[in-house]
Order: sequence, then C-alpha cells, then structure tokens
Amino acid sequence: MFAIFRKRSFWIAFASTLVCSLLGKYLSGFPGLNLIGALVIALLIGMLCQISQPLIYSSTEGIGFISNKFLRFGIILLGFRLNLVTLAHSGIKTILLAFVAVSFTIAVVYFFCRLLKVDKELSFLASFGCAICGAAAVMGISPQVKADKDNSVLAVAVVCIMGTVFTLVEVALLKVLPFDSVQFGIMNGASLHEIAHAVAAGEAGGAVALDNAIIMKLSRVLLLAPAALIVGAIYQKRHQKTTDEKQKLPIPWFMLGFLLTSAFGSFGPLSQGVIDQLVALAYIFLGMAMAALGMSVNFKVIIARGRNVFIASFLGSVCLLLLAATSAYLFF
Repeated sequence: MFAIFRKRSFWIAFASTLVCSLLGKYLSGFPGLNLIGALVIALLIGMLCQISQPLIYSSTEGIGFISNKFLRFGIILLGFRLNLVTLAHSGIKTILLAFVAVSFTIAVVYFFCRLLKVDKELSFLASFGCAICGAAAVMGISPQVKADKDNSVLAVAVVCIMGTVFTLVEVALLKVLPFDSVQFGIMNGASLHEIAHAVAAGEAGGAVALDNAIIMKLSRVLLLAPAALIVGAIYQKRHQKTTDEKQKLPIPWFMLGFLLTSAFGSFGPLSQGVIDQLVALAYIFLGMAMAALGMSVNFKVIIARGRNVFIASFLGSVCLLLLAATSAYLFF
C-alpha cells in the first residue's frame, strides 16, 4: 500500500482533491451553498474536473486510492464527533430498518433489472450495490460470484451515479420535508448508496442529522459481511464447485476504527477543542474522497451499456427513498 506514496499519480490526485475539498469548504460558507454542504460541493467540483482529461489520466491510480482509503480514514476520524451516549437510544430500530431496507432494495432493483432485460449477473451486482454500500458492495460481492469484470465496472458506475443523484435530491428535500434532524439523518443513511453520500447529505442537515445518517448507514454496511457469506454459499451450491481456498469476505474493518474513536471521544480525556480539530481534519479527508469519487464517475460506460440498468437502479432507488422517508417519519 505504501508504494503508492512514491508515485506521481498519487501526488497529482492528492493536490487536486485537496484543492477541491478546501474549495468546497470555502464555498459552503456562502448563503444558499451552505444548504448543500462542503462535501457535496467537493463532489460536484470533482465531477467538473473530468473536463480536464489529462488531469484525470495522470492521476487515475491516486484517485482510486484517495476515494477508497481517505474515505475510510475520514470516517474513522469523524467518529470523534459522534457521542454514543446521546445516540444509544436509537437502539434496535436502526438495525431492523437496515435489514428491511437492504432486503427490500435487493428484491426491487433485481425485479426492475430483469423486467428491463438486464442480464442476471449485472442485475445481481446492481441490486446489492444499491442496497448495501454502493461500490464497496459491488466489489465485495463480485468475487463471491466470479463476476465478469465489465459487469462489475458498470455496476460500480451505476451505483456511484445513483448515489450522487439522490444525494442532491435529498439535500434539495431538506427544506421541503417535515422532518427533524434525526429523521432527516435516518432517511439519508437508510437510502443513500455510498457512505460518503450519506455523510454528505447528513452534513447538509446539521450535526444531529449527520450523526444519525452515519449510524443508519453503518447499520446497512454491517450487513455486507453476512450478505457475502450467503451469496457465496448459494453460488457454490448452484454451481456445485468445491475449493480448498476460502473466500476472503469484504468485512468493513474501518467500522471498528469509527466505533473506537466514537467511544474515545465520548468517554476519553480529549477536550472539546481537540475533538473539533480532529473533526475538521475528518472533513478535509472526506472532501478529498468525495472529489475523487466525482473525478472517477465513468459516464462513457453508462452511455454505452448502462441505459436499462441505470433506469432499473433509478426506479429501485426511488422506492428505497420512499421506504426510508416513510420509516424515518413514522418510527424515529
């Protein structure tokens, strides 16, 4: 992993995403833009960076690293702002909603995909990506079913764009829906695809919304490991294959870091000033990850092969948003 730091691609990506992150933070201070939030602005600036293809080509490897590792490091640091004591009362409801949302979305997206004659493997990957945690779920499930690389790439592109679109939709709904901060955050975490998207939308709703969005989203992410186990078992049974080598499950270990920093911030000796600085650093890393995510959206793949799976994922995501919004309003 450390070899990436010696590559020119990483430092070009580091500099460009850092500029996007800082610019997003600066612009979010203006009236109107403060409703969108620094992270969504960084994402949009990253998407605009695709206008400069030489920049994208020269930083591709670094962009991939930043969108993955910096996102997780930012989430770990963001744990310092989450007070576990005040959120303990959310309890079993978030886990139950996560289970319902994931199961419902897998079924609905797969149904729409097959209705629109998307091939089974791509339908499968898109449904899990929309249901659990976006690209991470697609790439985690893909080796369990020996997925075709092109299908994996297309599914990642679809869920990335879906998450971006619905992040903007939910931020726009902030002043329309009769939700308090807790309900808005629950809706974000229960419906958005990537962790970064849930963080971005939750951040637009304020500190309480962000905390609840993270908890709700991580409750869905928790289901990735058991989902991978179940999918792998079903795949092996159907194809009647035996192997002596066990599959490596895509367990999101960064969640442990998030919980540890949350516990340390809640019960440890750190002053509020130090916690605020760590949270500010978390936003810098998350802004960089969001910018990298925007820079890596592959519109060409979507245009070439993805119309039907895009439509199916959009319809499924609308259904998920309706479920999440209704559940947040009625039960939180």
